[in-house]
Amino acid sequence: MKIAMLARNPNLYSHKRLKEAAETRGHELDILNTTRCTVHIASHRPEVFYNGEAMVGYDAIIPRIGASITNYGLSILRQFEMRGCWPLNESVAIGRSRDKLRSMQILAKHGIGLPLTAYANDPKQAEEIIKAVNGPPVVIKLLEGTQGIGVVLAETMSSAKSVIEAFRGANVNILVQEFIKEAGGTDIRALVVGGKVVAAMKRTGAADDFRSNLHRGGSAQLIKITPEERSTAVRAAKHMGLNVCGVDMLRSNHGPVITEVNSSPGLEGIEKATEKDIAGMIIDYIEKNARAGKTKTKGQG
Repeated sequence: MKIAMLARNPNLYSHKRLKEAAETRGHELDILNTTRCTVHIASHRPEVFYNGEAMVGYDAIIPRIGASITNYGLSILRQFEMRGCWPLNESVAIGRSRDKLRSMQILAKHGIGLPLTAYANDPKQAEEIIKAVNGPPVVIKLLEGTQGIGVVLAETMSSAKSVIEAFRGANVNILVQEFIKEAGGTDIRALVVGGKVVAAMKRTGAADDFRSNLHRGGSAQLIKITPEERSTAVRAAKHMGLNVCGVDMLRSNHGPVITEVNSSPGLEGIEKATEKDIAGMIIDYIEKNARAGKTKTKGQG
């Protein structure tokens, strides 16, 4: 097979592992810098060019689109989809997962466990939305934040109102969520591939940091998840429409609650914590499922 990966940094652990896994299985994998791709739009002739050369002949595409270029990256992916190239995750599904508010609304619609969450435009409603999530304390998140950036724990009503008012004063969109104290600064990352949880790890935040992201200095270890947690992760992936994703959950007093569904999960932490060949599992899934024109939305959604 000939596979393309949309990614800006070929030296990241995840990207090197996927390329290695593909080539070990006899496939060709090209890493295309997303920002160097261009689309040429003409009736019945959707084209993607890379450094001036038409990108044709690919059987599958692995989107590893950076959060800061989501819109541009999705436009490139949609163009590949319209050409009939099979994507590991479809553009519509990635768009859902990158919009924290929309993803929460979708998961809530299907009855999947979530922290109490509130959203408002007017900073004068700050106290109302803090009380709506049983706070303080509350967790305040930027809608566009990733890897724990733009996530603030406000422990008093005055500090929470100040943070909300400051963000909204800067015209930044935020969510306010209940603080799950019983999680104790840890969360679970379940890696879903093709509707199955293939690996899970527990992440623990660095000292004096309630965020458990490994990019923020947290640590990871192998964990055995419960059947309810496994079911929650699989259902979340299904309803988001993602074939491969990392589902982040907290253990609350009322069961697992999802904090994020990541469409481009990092592989380094979970491969090292679980000693599993996750990259190989992803390539195996592509081998079994990639078919020309099999994309559900064909870039139209």
